[in-house]
Amino acid sequence: MQESFEIVVADDPFTLFSVWFAEATTLEPADPNAMVLATTGSDGQPTARAMLMKSYDRDGFVFYTNQESRKSHQLRANDKVGLCFYWKSLYRQVHIEGTVSPVSPAESDEYFASRPRQSQIGAWASQQSRPLSSRKELEDRIQSLTAQYEGKVIPRPPHWGGYRVTPHRIEFWRGHEFRLHDRVVYARATPQEKWTTQRIYP
Repeated sequence: MQESFEIVVADDPFTLFSVWFAEATTLEPADPNAMVLATTGSDGQPTARAMLMKSYDRDGFVFYTNQESRKSHQLRANDKVGLCFYWKSLYRQVHIEGTVSPVSPAESDEYFASRPRQSQIGAWASQQSRPLSSRKELEDRIQSLTAQYEGKVIPRPPHWGGYRVTPHRIEFWRGHEFRLHDRVVYARATPQEKWTTQRIYP
């Protein structure tokens, strides 16, 4: 294997993630911040869905959602989650394991205010994961809310906000021919501890 194909190990995973995410933002044709979020509720049934990461720093990875949705009920039942970024154009993945907690109301307010107005209306209109009799019911709710808030600032719904995933394990995966992939794992038991690194077999 050529040395240039190897993952260059940084002091901490966020430094390496920043490099990879910057390259994905430039080279991935659509939604480089897309990730799969895996959750498990009290029944032990795993569930996975694609989400959009909206920010990250050394405290973790942040996404936003309806907090009355199925995923949010699962997050309250079990705060252990998994994330997976897959950048097909770069043949790279990042696998993250950690725990989730709500972001502050101020942080949720700030992000909600930055969203397109129609997305703000949608957050009020959608009773996410609940039964819907028809598409028209949703469209009628959108029309009614659009009229209600015409010319007004749309406040953040009390049931809508963000979650932060605080990681304890982050794996960087770089694909190669013949399934001879390069894999590096960062791990720590608590957020106060230093990261350890380990290259593992493909």
